[in-house]
Amino acid sequence: MLKMEDIAKMAGVSRSAVSLAINGKPGVSKKTREKIFNVINENNYVPLRKHHGDKTHKLSQVTFLIITDHRGMVKGNYRALPFFDNLLSTLTDGISSYGGSVQIHNIESDKLKKGVLDLVENKKLKNFVVLATDLSKEQIIFLKEHLGVSVFVDTYYDDVSADFVTMDNFQGAYQAAEYILSKGYKNVGYVASNKLISNFQNRRRGFYQAMKDHNQEVAPDHFYSISPMMKLADSDELKEMLKDQHTIPDALFCEDDYIAIRLIKELTSWHIRVPEDIAVMGFDDIYAGTMISPELTTIHVPIQQISSQALFQLQQQAADKFWQPQKSLVSTRIVKRDSV
Repeated sequence: MLKMEDIAKMAGVSRSAVSLAINGKPGVSKKTREKIFNVINENNYVPLRKHHGDKTHKLSQVTFLIITDHRGMVKGNYRALPFFDNLLSTLTDGISSYGGSVQIHNIESDKLKKGVLDLVENKKLKNFVVLATDLSKEQIIFLKEHLGVSVFVDTYYDDVSADFVTMDNFQGAYQAAEYILSKGYKNVGYVASNKLISNFQNRRRGFYQAMKDHNQEVAPDHFYSISPMMKLADSDELKEMLKDQHTIPDALFCEDDYIAIRLIKELTSWHIRVPEDIAVMGFDDIYAGTMISPELTTIHVPIQQISSQALFQLQQQAADKFWQPQKSLVSTRIVKRDSV
């Protein structure tokens, strides 16, 4: 087992310099700090530091593992998407705040098994926060078995024993339905994603449960399914949805903000007023929702809290051999703007 003295000797610095770097304290230059963490990473040293005040363990290295799928939500250009970019930024800030480092690694979904086995053989990457948006239950079980210390974010499965952190999709959509109904809308429609992932399935369950609890329902011909991630409107897709303006509902809930933004743009081009003629509500609270007219009413996802919770679970899992997998659902809130 390497000790702090060993790291200091290999880096050619004092033990106190290593301690300052590991604990993110001033007193060492940026160049020296980088030299110390290079030695730490090259030798797979895991300095689990315990802060006496809150007894929180800290990790020197975390790997953000992104599983991309050209058929799913997380494609090769995931950094262009606000949710994923914000998650990566807050995760990196959280680790860097105490002097640690984040390694980013991508694996394509259809090469998952080989990619993970190569990763494990490498042994230089460890302590994984996995962006698991598109992952199936079977894929998560496989990853958990091979990665070791790992936390899965942006998805959740009741019957899998692993650490999960995500937004409470059921609760958020339940809130959305109640808010729409509280504004007096009775004829309510639902615009679903045509990509089936656990997040959207839980949003659907939450919305329909709220409607049922208030003795309301979404009529079958008011359920629509379109692409969830396109920034620009697919006119054929939306024209089919809006082909009979006299039968469209008074309010529409969209499973994500991209759908809602494209819908508002298309409605405007048809001279259908939002919210006077039809109300529109989204989910995720991306910045683009404030750049359209009217601004989008939506459900806010606390990304920074999700990131902080993921790091906490990762640190505890690495430090405590008796740690039991924890499933964390972070609550959402309504952002009231002008589209409802």
